[in-house]
Amino acid sequence: MKAVGWWWGLALCASGAAFAQDLAPGNQARSLAATCATCHGTEGRARGEVLPPLAGMKAEVMLQALADYRSGAQRGTVMPQIVKGYTEAQLRLVAQYFAAQARP
Repeated sequence: MKAVGWWWGLALCASGAAFAQDLAPGNQARSLAATCATCHGTEGRARGEVLPPLAGMKAEVMLQALADYRSGAQRGTVMPQIVKGYTEAQLRLVAQYFAAQARP
C-alpha cells in the first residue's frame, strides 16, 4: 500500500511540473508578473509616487534595473532579494510583459 501512495505522489508532482512547463509564454509571463502587483500595482500600474509603475517600461530598461538590483549596484529594500529568486529567462518574460502593458 505504501508503494501505491508513493507512486501517486510522484505522478501528481510530475503532472504539476508538466503543467507549469506547458503554460503558454503569455500566461507564464502574466503569472510571474502578478507577484509584482503587491508593490507595483495590478498590471504594473502603481498609484502614488514612491514606487514606479512598471506598465509601459521598456524591457531593456527594466532588465538593466533588475540586473543592478541583483548585482548590488542598485540598493533597495526587498528588490535585491526578490530578483535573486528568478532566472534570467523569467525576468525577460516579466520585462516583456510589462513593456506590452499600456502606461497608466
